Amino acid sequence: MTKSAWDSNWVAASSKWVAVAWQTAGGGAVGILDSSKPGKLEPTQVPLVSGHKGAVLDLEFDPFNDNIFATASEDCTAKLWKIPQEGLANGSQLQTDLQTLKGHKRKVGVVKFHPVVENLIATAATDYEIKIWDVEKGEAKFTTAAGTNIIQSLDWNYDGSLLCSNSKDKKVRVIDPRQQQVAQEGNSHVGVKGGRALWLGKHDKIATVGFGSGASREFMIWDSKNLSAPLLTKGLDNAAGVIIPFYDEDSDLLFFVGKGDGGIRYYEIVPEAEPAQMVFEVSTYRSNDPTSGCGAVYRRGCNVSVNEIIRLYQVTGTQLRPLSFQVPRKSDLFQDDLFPPCRGDEPNLSLDAWLKGENATPKLVSLEHGFVASEKKEKSISKVAEDKEHSPTENKAKVDELTKRVAFLEAELAKRDARIKELEGQ
Repeated sequence: MTKSAWDSNWVAASSKWVAVAWQTAGGGAVGILDSSKPGKLEPTQVPLVSGHKGAVLDLEFDPFNDNIFATASEDCTAKLWKIPQEGLANGSQLQTDLQTLKGHKRKVGVVKFHPVVENLIATAATDYEIKIWDVEKGEAKFTTAAGTNIIQSLDWNYDGSLLCSNSKDKKVRVIDPRQQQVAQEGNSHVGVKGGRALWLGKHDKIATVGFGSGASREFMIWDSKNLSAPLLTKGLDNAAGVIIPFYDEDSDLLFFVGKGDGGIRYYEIVPEAEPAQMVFEVSTYRSNDPTSGCGAVYRRGCNVSVNEIIRLYQVTGTQLRPLSFQVPRKSDLFQDDLFPPCRGDEPNLSLDAWLKGENATPKLVSLEHGFVASEKKEKSISKVAEDKEHSPTENKAKVDELTKRVAFLEAELAKRDARIKELEGQ
């Protein structure tokens, strides 16, 4: 896995593939692993997706297509990629992207797909801006200045009308991307290390994780309509690793994966309860192997026959482990209380409608008879033309040409000044 110091999950998963930010010499790459084929691969056998000129800093799979994912990079761009239906051959490289999103002035650290609208992506960069992209055209539709320091995380709310963010300026914010403004902001964790913010599924609540004044790890629960103070603050421990949070909206379970930790804590959240009764600790998964990255698969990719409510993919050393969290039941029947209708793989709102201000909740599907993926059409993407890379010789020639042009213009300015003085004398 990559050795970048950026705070990111480094792992993303769909029901078919697991993508891991890969350590390469120069540029950025992503290793693609088939989740149905466990086993050992030599480093040279791992299929790679490579095309960025800088390290990959974040990645996420399209919620409507298991074969498509996005990457954000140090090279100031985000890219969209498609894994072939049959997968990639061992040792091969995919270098042709579907789309390149260019517009940020500094490195792009966060990428987030819209939960209801297809071909809509939010990105955040170290230029302190959040951009909303029309992927089909490769255009930034909205740009919001959101803070005075690095934006460390982004998350859409349930219907995709708002975003929440946590920034290095120790602020948690609610952003209205279509109005291109910050709707709410509040003082978050006071520690200097990284923090995250995420929506609590279908509820108007936000959870943030970070570090307190004594460098202890903690999390907070907020009312998204009032960020003047958190509803609840709960300390965790004094470990130094940044926390990666995951929220399962169908079971209201909040998972905390600490980088460098072996354990994974999980809590049940009761968002409508009084603050003191809002959080209940459920259990802890324990391991002696430290975590360096982790990703979660969508609920529709879980195995309902064994009552699997969430599956995490954890990187420890050179291993990628699938961790299946299951609720034991004696009955073999479908457990409808554990598996209410969940998000499917079809959008529920058009891009044009969203841009005009409309909202819709995700389209839900039943998992009682297993999930069947909908038939996918090819994306009609108008690839944005990329700037041609020039050789050192071509660059030198261009510099010489511009130097001569500057010298010519300076000479013309000198002639003009002399002429002005001559006319003034007359």
